[in-house]
Amino acid sequence: MFNPSRDQVRQFFCAAWKKHLERLPVVGAEIAAADIAARHPEYHALLASPEMALNQDWTPDGGQMNPFLHLSLHLAIHEQLSIDQPPGIRAAFDSLLARMDAHEAEHVLLECLGETIWRAQRQGTAMDAQAYIEAIRLRGGQR
Repeated sequence: MFNPSRDQVRQFFCAAWKKHLERLPVVGAEIAAADIAARHPEYHALLASPEMALNQDWTPDGGQMNPFLHLSLHLAIHEQLSIDQPPGIRAAFDSLLARMDAHEAEHVLLECLGETIWRAQRQGTAMDAQAYIEAIRLRGGQR
């Protein structure tokens, strides 16, 4: 399993964004990363400054969302939807699309994924995929 360091994740997103801006070819996960970054203009200055990206910290107690965590969760959701893993996530997402735009729907998944990961870490257990899908359905008003 690939387990990049904090700096590697930040460098990856900054490099993908730089390639996008310079109209250089992007490959593999860079394609999704550049697309996700493009939909987050609030992060463009940060992504264009790798030094700032590597040296800055965001803490929950400061009330700040870590931009790289946010982008990474989007990337994880992109992967989950592409392979329908956990099973049922694509159907749950498609149901959300009937009521909201794709980015809003991704943010519903993002919040549910973040909560599911937090719960698993807090309890010292594996991530509960069924609870994750159920949370998406509940948040989206489905049953």
